[in-house]
Amino acid sequence: MLITFANGVHPKGCKQRTAGQPIGRGPDPKAVYVPLSQHIGKPALPVVEAGDRVRCGQLIGRADKELSANVYSPVSGTVKGVVGHITLSGKKADHILIENDFLDEKTFLPPLAERTRESVLARIAEAGIVGMGGAAFPTAAKLGTDKKIDILLVNGAECEPYITCDERIMLEYTDQLSEGIRLCMLACGADRAVIGIENNKKAAAAKLARVSGTGISVRVLKTKYPQGAEKQLVYSCTKRVIPENCLPADIGVLVVNVHTALAVYRAVEENTPCYERVMTVSGKRVDRPSNIWVKNGTPYRDIAEFCGAHEDCERIVSGGPMMGEPVFSLKICTGKGTSSLLFLDESECVSKRAEPCIGCGRCVQACPMGLSPVFIERALFDKNYKEAGDFGAEYCIGCGCCSYVCPAKRFLVQSVKLAKKILRQRRAKDEEERRAASEKNGEGVNRADV
Repeated sequence: MLITFANGVHPKGCKQRTAGQPIGRGPDPKAVYVPLSQHIGKPALPVVEAGDRVRCGQLIGRADKELSANVYSPVSGTVKGVVGHITLSGKKADHILIENDFLDEKTFLPPLAERTRESVLARIAEAGIVGMGGAAFPTAAKLGTDKKIDILLVNGAECEPYITCDERIMLEYTDQLSEGIRLCMLACGADRAVIGIENNKKAAAAKLARVSGTGISVRVLKTKYPQGAEKQLVYSCTKRVIPENCLPADIGVLVVNVHTALAVYRAVEENTPCYERVMTVSGKRVDRPSNIWVKNGTPYRDIAEFCGAHEDCERIVSGGPMMGEPVFSLKICTGKGTSSLLFLDESECVSKRAEPCIGCGRCVQACPMGLSPVFIERALFDKNYKEAGDFGAEYCIGCGCCSYVCPAKRFLVQSVKLAKKILRQRRAKDEEERRAASEKNGEGVNRADV
């Protein structure tokens, strides 16, 4: 019997269009808009100016303090400047605009003299590697924890419908991935690694099991969404439970995505920084569904044209259909965490018109975190944020299971995420007010002493 987590849902996989498509090269755009923020934390600081000529693999943005990450040019060409460019959020952010000269002149990181924990961690940070499953957390900061780690958990579940880029990596870069996992083990101090793969990817699981060797095992998991979510994956692979307000590292586990491990291999063994990634382009409105290497900063429009995607479709989604973001403009550009681009027709979308809640409790039964989305939504509408917090809004992982099963088609996940955002903002405001009051009281005491 396959070990799995409680609750969850079983959406259609819709992976058949690209699961058998080998990874190819993507478009070579005339210009790239490379985001200076392709990670959580502070945006990178630009180190090039308009008129500078750069090579592919050259540093163009330097990490700014904690949880930032270096940014590299994905093409050779001329820097046109730092420009405000539209993002998925609808807001503009700083991007470095580079005009491609199509000469593909490359530069590489210097070879590592030795493979120690310190040198590998430094190389991961230098290469600008972040979590490429979507979280975009700087990998060096994660692997460099001072907590005792005994298991490195490699996320190969790829539970989102449509997306197959990780599966193709496991099939086509098996040896490189295996070595990348060992380098991640060295970097975090783990003496063993477990690769979690859903049982709809049997060929990938079998191939990795053959080459992984001592210290690395493959755990085949039940195909269920969200099997790839961190808490659910940790439980399914190790039977360890992550307590509330804790991280996997607190129970001796670190989680990395398979693409992240491959990026570590490329940085350490091939001296290649992180400036491109594999993406899945799929959906019924795509003439040539593909898995392709895409340069960071590539406009979505270039990808659409390359794969024969039709912009006049029902919906365009960046990421998977469960947790991805709707795309309102093909001017938006890719980053390190852009795993897929979907062009969906009417048969692949559900037109939602919310009806009153019927009290069926399906959202509660489906939530993998054991929350009660319907009660959080009611508390949000009543502006009773304390009650929303009491029902656990801040523990929502945004998987969308509640909205997926709701017969009334309520926008539950959006409501819970909004409640979570408001609670965090209120807590930050309270903390700021307490700090200001504390400083004011301190100043008063000092004056009295004087």
